[in-house]
Amino acid sequence: MPSRKFADGEVVRGRWPGSSLYYEVEILSHDSNSQLYTVKYKDGTELELKENDIKPLTSFKQRKSGSSSSSPSRRRGSRSRSRSRSPGRPPRSSRRSASVSHQPDVKETKKEVLEVKLTPLVLKPFGNSISRYNGEPERIERNEVPHKSIQEKLHLSQESSCGSTQYSLRPRREEIKFKEMDSKEEKVVAKARASSSRTFEVTSTQTKDLEFGGVPGACLIMLGLPVLLLLLLLMCKQPDPSLLNFPPPLPAFNDLWETRVFGAYLLWFFLQALLYLLPIGKVVEGTPLTDGRRLKYRLNGGFYAFVLTAVIIGASVCWGVELYYVYNHFLQFALGATAFSVALSVYLYARALKVPRNELSPASSGNAVYDFFVGHELNPRIGAFDLKYFCELRPGLIGWVLMNLVMLLAEMRFQNRAAPSLAMILVNSFQLLYVVDALWNEEAILTTMDIIHDGFGFMLAFGDLVWVPFIYSLQAFYLVRHPNEISWPVACVIVALKLSGYVIFRCANSQKNAFRKNPTDPRLAHLKTIHTSTGKNLLVSGWWGFVRHPNYLGDLIMALAWSLPCGFNHILPYFYVAYFTVLLVHREARDEHHCRKKYGLAWEKYCQRVPYRIFPYIY
Repeated sequence: MPSRKFADGEVVRGRWPGSSLYYEVEILSHDSNSQLYTVKYKDGTELELKENDIKPLTSFKQRKSGSSSSSPSRRRGSRSRSRSRSPGRPPRSSRRSASVSHQPDVKETKKEVLEVKLTPLVLKPFGNSISRYNGEPERIERNEVPHKSIQEKLHLSQESSCGSTQYSLRPRREEIKFKEMDSKEEKVVAKARASSSRTFEVTSTQTKDLEFGGVPGACLIMLGLPVLLLLLLLMCKQPDPSLLNFPPPLPAFNDLWETRVFGAYLLWFFLQALLYLLPIGKVVEGTPLTDGRRLKYRLNGGFYAFVLTAVIIGASVCWGVELYYVYNHFLQFALGATAFSVALSVYLYARALKVPRNELSPASSGNAVYDFFVGHELNPRIGAFDLKYFCELRPGLIGWVLMNLVMLLAEMRFQNRAAPSLAMILVNSFQLLYVVDALWNEEAILTTMDIIHDGFGFMLAFGDLVWVPFIYSLQAFYLVRHPNEISWPVACVIVALKLSGYVIFRCANSQKNAFRKNPTDPRLAHLKTIHTSTGKNLLVSGWWGFVRHPNYLGDLIMALAWSLPCGFNHILPYFYVAYFTVLLVHREARDEHHCRKKYGLAWEKYCQRVPYRIFPYIY
């Protein structure tokens, strides 16, 4: 069965039956059997129309530069008088005067081209490209009956058709002359259209809304995040990491930077890059880009890279490699990763200056500082090596697990334990499950905003390579010097909370990904949807009928479960929960903005059906 093209409640243009007039109508319903749309005109008239009698508003807006002036009847009248001939041939002087009188129309067309309004439209079967779409100003009130204007337009259309028929009786020499005039008019319109397009492009660039607080916000984030990272890690090493002791004393420069540590980080990064190049896993296509291309990605390679990394780390420990070294130089590793992410961001911005426009990110603005932060190029690749896709999953996520393992071994050594504490085991287990799940369900990342919308710049480079491995492991880093003994009943409650969050997170994401792959899957037949004008459907039942972002809700529950094993002596381990809440609320607001622009009225209906965004009955 063919899919619908227009959504219920969408405002479009509908052709009045038996005529060539198009009016604004509202889609009321759609009959899947007869494939007819029930529409409502402004005067309250309800009719059933076929799909080919309905056109989106944007299709008329694209043609308005080719329309006639805002006074179509006067325009058509002057054109008919200048082109028609009576049965008796007029004198040559009359023809010359008619030709001369036609010249101002060319200038008039150039002046009026950008002032055309398109309600309703008369699709004339004859005439040149300028008079093919004649519009009337949109001044029809809601309670005004349009039938009278329809009859008037039909009458004018008949007159225009008559004029075109008389025009065909002209001698061929005069007909050629007027065709040349029409060609001149078309060139004038084309120039006006090009000028209008350039003006619109400049205006849209200047008035584009910048996220993250624009350029000042981007500068504040780029300068503030490395400083915040340094302060948080220094606080974790304090005997009393309370807010009363903030800020912590700064160490000497020698304690912040060591070239050998930076070299070890580079070795880690290029090891993961080498594992990325292994031809392991299936190859799939990503979402279509603006130019229609679909990039290819190798899936589940991250999971296999994780397994190989675990084997390499285990073998290194057996050969005498001391992982406690990473803990002793944890701050230096974090700053080395920061320096590398900045250098990578500079390279990414420099290479983006030479790529074609269709490969730039939709989030880029043309401002150098902002584009350096948010990313100028959408999918930077070196041959088949996708830099953004690699950094999203490999060095940071796998590095996060490695840092947790280092903290577990450091706790046993620092506190003289024969086995790690129950709190450390819970933190390591919870976060290990999260990373393995992300690597195993790697395909889900291809439809995220990070991949399809944001470019690859400082924001993602710093987030993937620095923030994830060194801030997400903050709970384990905290427990090394600040142990917290928990009982088994408390541990069971924390585990139950973690599992409930994981079930919500995984089931919601699985349901979304299955629906995106195959909306007609019989296993999803029980789900209710809202059709949109883009041809896609919005889920309004199941997990996505509970809140608009159930995966975010599950994510936040899991984040809380990660922090609870650290106890309540200090607020520092709960920084991740506070930060992650702000991050997901901000990301949800970005999703809301993009979906509202993309789906229009269908999204409004979805918001009415699912009023809560993340937290039921709260937000």
